[in-house]
Amino acid sequence: MTTGYTPAGAYLDEATRAPARAEYHTRIMAAEDLRAIREQWGDLLYAIDVQPADEWPPRDSRAYINDHGLKPDPEPVIGRMPLILREHPAPVNLDALDAAMSVERNLFELADRIAEQAQRPVRRRHVVDTLDGAGTRGRFEDDQDDRDDPARWHLPTHNASVTARAASPGSRAYGLHWAAVWIEGRILGEQHGDMFTPVPLRTLDEAAATIRRARATVDRALNRDRRTITLTAPCPWCGGTLTGRTVPGGEPYVTCDRGEPCPAPVILDGRRRTWRGADLVELWAAMRAARARSEETAA
Repeated sequence: MTTGYTPAGAYLDEATRAPARAEYHTRIMAAEDLRAIREQWGDLLYAIDVQPADEWPPRDSRAYINDHGLKPDPEPVIGRMPLILREHPAPVNLDALDAAMSVERNLFELADRIAEQAQRPVRRRHVVDTLDGAGTRGRFEDDQDDRDDPARWHLPTHNASVTARAASPGSRAYGLHWAAVWIEGRILGEQHGDMFTPVPLRTLDEAAATIRRARATVDRALNRDRRTITLTAPCPWCGGTLTGRTVPGGEPYVTCDRGEPCPAPVILDGRRRTWRGADLVELWAAMRAARARSEETAA
């Protein structure tokens, strides 16, 4: 029987679910943005030493790097990739360098803030020293195992002449890739004993905004923000017009305007031949071969 009565608890329950869903969405989107930054970081570092060019596929794309044997060192070091931004005395692409420095600085500073708010300080332990003929003396020192735990984020230090402590980059020395992995773990609430506490919600929102801006910076520097380019070279298979497109968060792709009549060996997507991923490498090779044939004929 329907009474038309809705328990007050139903509204309360729904009111508590909405913030939880929003928080979950924030965490997931921030993690996806961090992964996108990591996946493109090697491309951005490579782009610093490459003359920018408005061509397709982009010369600094992963397809180009892999096709030319310029893959970065794949060996991990405790989850930290050795893709480090280094000094460039004569960078070719200043926009790429500025983007890399900005993204690195912002994520390093974000990791520092999260560590200050959500990471337990190094444990201290009591040590008793035996003095020659003078009894004992107690003192406290850092627990070395806890201090050197690979999961811990170490803040940078500065020169302190009074304490004779040398300056150190802390965990920043491992580069942006490790910073992004570490931040993602804190945002998703991954545990490591009692070392970490939940990231405060206000800090979580600030972190998500910082990460979103960093990803947009990387996309723009690599010409992977939303744009459309009409390629100067025709389709190698039918002579149709080729159009290259980039979509934030997705792989670049190329379409041929001839549609189904085009015999190119790729899928039809919306009645257009479409090259994505590894197919772009084949398209690029076919375009170069067609250009070479044209030059030979002209000669």
